[in-house]
Amino acid sequence: MSIPSPDPAWSVLELGPFSVHVYALCLLAGIVLATWITHRRLVARGAGPEVTLDIVMWAVPLGIVVARIYHVLTHLGDYSDGTGPWGYWEWVRIWDGGIAIYGALIGGALGVWIGCRRAGLRFWSFADALAPGMLAAQAVGRLGNYMNQELFGAPTTLPWGLEIDHPVAGFPDDTLFHPLFLYEMLWNLLGVAVLLLVERAVRRRAEARADAVGEPGYGLRWGRLFALYLVWYGLGRSWLEALRIDPTSNAWLGIPANIWTSLVAVALGVALLVVRGRQHPEPEVSVYLPGRSPSSADDAATPDGASDGTSADAATSDDAGSRPGDAG
Repeated sequence: MSIPSPDPAWSVLELGPFSVHVYALCLLAGIVLATWITHRRLVARGAGPEVTLDIVMWAVPLGIVVARIYHVLTHLGDYSDGTGPWGYWEWVRIWDGGIAIYGALIGGALGVWIGCRRAGLRFWSFADALAPGMLAAQAVGRLGNYMNQELFGAPTTLPWGLEIDHPVAGFPDDTLFHPLFLYEMLWNLLGVAVLLLVERAVRRRAEARADAVGEPGYGLRWGRLFALYLVWYGLGRSWLEALRIDPTSNAWLGIPANIWTSLVAVALGVALLVVRGRQHPEPEVSVYLPGRSPSSADDAATPDGASDGTSADAATSDDAGSRPGDAG
């Protein structure tokens, strides 16, 4: 028993003069899924219907560019010998695979920060809404690794070992490998369920505690759900990287760079969970920055400062724009 790899011909769809790589389609499907989940969660928390796409338009390009840069820098040996079809320009061939989720997080975070500043949205509110969608998108994206016959681990005799059609240096042709793409897909999908269940449990507990004073409970806000995402993904990625036979370049103490980055993600998540919890023990009742709201743009566009009776300036505190509901 084993998991067969797909025919390499399936990794590319020929549409007339165009070649569409399934890897890219998987990434796009993941982006669309994450955008949809984030949009539903943000709108349920009081955001305008257009704000998610406005922010995604900044986050996605920056995320892809930095993800590629991170991958190349941590796999320099794959691109520095000039032996690929494009020689020393091999690093340009992003359609053949090779982007790093940690690079995507760094670049995407920069894009989200820019987009949130322009939209008047709280950065951490967007991050909390994104967290489950991010894990779901990563799970979908790993299908692209399967189509490219990449992201596999050490040899195994387990019944779910992965067949690889192309030669793997140092191993016989009939060797089976740990299907790391599948392990990460399952880990990420489990993480989606864990984040949503924890968020719901915390919110219900907060609502029950606040019934006496009539205040809503808002679960893990102020960046705390995103902190749990960092801990969950960092823990999973650290042991997955330890199984890889094509690890990133070694760093301090001879440990692959991605393992160090995973441990940093876990530490950052724990620190963020503690610090943001202490900074904001109160409910987050608006996803907008003080003085901003869904109507701010319309008010700003009104000639001569005319108003329709609502003022964006009324939202001058963290409690502005309260919405009691949350789809979680």
